[in-house]
Amino acid sequence: MNEDVFNMSVRKFLKTLGVTSQREIEKAVRDAVAAGKISGNGKVKANARVTIDGVDLDFSVDGEIDLG
Repeated sequence: MNEDVFNMSVRKFLKTLGVTSQREIEKAVRDAVAAGKISGNGKVKANARVTIDGVDLDFSVDGEIDLG
């Protein structure tokens, strides 16, 4: 395995994940606020799950997103 290629590929995946996730989270929260499902302040709980086929990786990250 070429460590440099692997590292760059992981970084590219994580950048795509981060940018796409942020966009989707912002849209979903704005839509929920507009629909009256949640208020525009306080915090919402969040969970992200990452899995990789072919290797033993399946983990979740829990957190909160502050709406201000």
